[in-house]
Amino acid sequence: MFKTDILKYKKYSGKSSLVLLLTTQGLWALFVYRSSNYIYKSKLPSIIKKPLLLVSIIFQKWIEIVSGISIPYSCSIGHSFYIGHFGGIIINSNAIIGNNCNISQGVTIGVSGRGNKRGVPVLDDNIYIGANSVLAGNIKIGSNCVIAANSLIIDNIEKNSTVIGVPAKIINNLGSKGYI
Repeated sequence: MFKTDILKYKKYSGKSSLVLLLTTQGLWALFVYRSSNYIYKSKLPSIIKKPLLLVSIIFQKWIEIVSGISIPYSCSIGHSFYIGHFGGIIINSNAIIGNNCNISQGVTIGVSGRGNKRGVPVLDDNIYIGANSVLAGNIKIGSNCVIAANSLIIDNIEKNSTVIGVPAKIINNLGSKGYI
C-alpha cells in the first residue's frame, strides 16, 4: 500500500519518488506506519513479532519527535493516504480510515465521549480533513465528505457532506470531488 501513497504524493507534487522520500515528513510517517502495521498484522511467531514491534514503536516515537505525526501501528488506514503538511497530527490506535483520504496539519482523530458515544471515529473512503480539525468519539464519517478547517466533529456525518464549525454542521452535499 505504500506504493499507492507515493503515487498520490507524486500526483500532487510532480516530484520524483526519491525526492519525496528524502524530503516529505508525511511519507516518512507513512513508511514507518505501513512497515509496522505489516508486522502487527503478520502471523509471525510471538518470539519474533514482539521484538519487531518494539523496534517499530521506537521508530514511531522518533517520527513523532521529528515530524509531529503520530500514527500507531495498530490503527487501520486504507491505500492512497495523503498527509498535506506535517505537524500536530494525532491518530488514535483504534481509528479506522478508509481509502484515498487526505488530512492536513493539526488534525486529531481520537477517542472521546461518554456511554455509547465513547469510542473512536470510523472514516469511509475519499474524505478530506482540513487543518486543525478534531474528529472525536464513536462516530462514522461517510464516503466523499469534506471537513472544513478548524471543525469539531462529534456526530455521524452522512456521505457526500461538507461540514464546518464547532460543532460541525452540514453546509452542502457536494462531496469531496476536487479536494482529493
